[in-house]
Amino acid sequence: MKFIHIADVHLGASPDLEYPWGADRKQEIWNTFGRVIEETKREKADLLLIAGDLFHRQPLKKELKEVNGLFRSIPDTKVVLIAGNHDFIQKNSNYRTFSWASNVTGLWGREMEMAEFPEINTCVYGLSYWSREIREPVYEGICPGKPAGFQILLAHGGDEKHIPIRREALGRLEFDYIALGHIHKPQVLIKDRAAYAGALEPIDRNDTGPHGYIQGEYNERGECRIEFRPLAARSYWDLEVSVPENSTWFELEDSIKKQIEARGSQNIYRLTLDGIREEGAALGTEHLKTLGNIVEIRTKFREEWGYAQLAKKYEGTFLSEYIRQFQGRELNETEKKALYYGVKALMETRRE
Repeated sequence: MKFIHIADVHLGASPDLEYPWGADRKQEIWNTFGRVIEETKREKADLLLIAGDLFHRQPLKKELKEVNGLFRSIPDTKVVLIAGNHDFIQKNSNYRTFSWASNVTGLWGREMEMAEFPEINTCVYGLSYWSREIREPVYEGICPGKPAGFQILLAHGGDEKHIPIRREALGRLEFDYIALGHIHKPQVLIKDRAAYAGALEPIDRNDTGPHGYIQGEYNERGECRIEFRPLAARSYWDLEVSVPENSTWFELEDSIKKQIEARGSQNIYRLTLDGIREEGAALGTEHLKTLGNIVEIRTKFREEWGYAQLAKKYEGTFLSEYIRQFQGRELNETEKKALYYGVKALMETRRE
């Protein structure tokens, strides 16, 4: 039995609207969701699991019609979904009254429910959020009601405000697979048994790294195997650029361009510049954002002093003697750091 596990699609979200590429992000999220449906069809998956937050907020009826049309295009796949903390079941939620395609099952109850699919020898358990927060660890101690076949728990949570989840507690649950949502970083908690699919597309600059879906298979021997598959149109990456002591800004720009090109110009970057600059040197970094999709620039520049001038200025002091220990020879990287941090500490001591 083949299955695909996704979560935190956040249809309707519009990340990075203040940036040039932001105008495309809302549609890209929809497009990637459409590509998951195509992957489901291509892989002939028996089951599509959606572990909460299909929508970024309360879904509109017209949006549910679009989603339902996609589900209807894979009639041989059973689709099971729950509502998360973003698209939770409000009193007037369209989830409650919408008429879904025959292959779609929503586990909309606030208490644990079970959907049974005898044709694929599988049961799926889950509950939906009826408020933005659930602080109780409601998944702990639950048991599948059907001992035979493939038993799946569809779960959404993982922090103190949204159903706390402890890895060791998950390990004690008698489910063959636990399909998790809410945490946007894809991660396996228990090998082939419990995993966060992560956000299908990154939603903000903290969603760094690859994003996509989990493909799994449950075989006749009762073994489950899962594999993460990247699919997102873009990814956020932390890019650290080393700035040599005597480099020019033109050289720095060229270095950044090459690194962005190597990682993918479609991706979005948080840039960190690390190096040494002259004391009091002007540092204008905003123009570097024109080199690619850069949302943030941080610096870890260390000031470089004119050591000879400092030694002369503070002649006869420990600071001067310390500097002279390093003069008159080529320094390796460790010695350069020792010189820099030693002078920095001594200078700060003089200012106190």
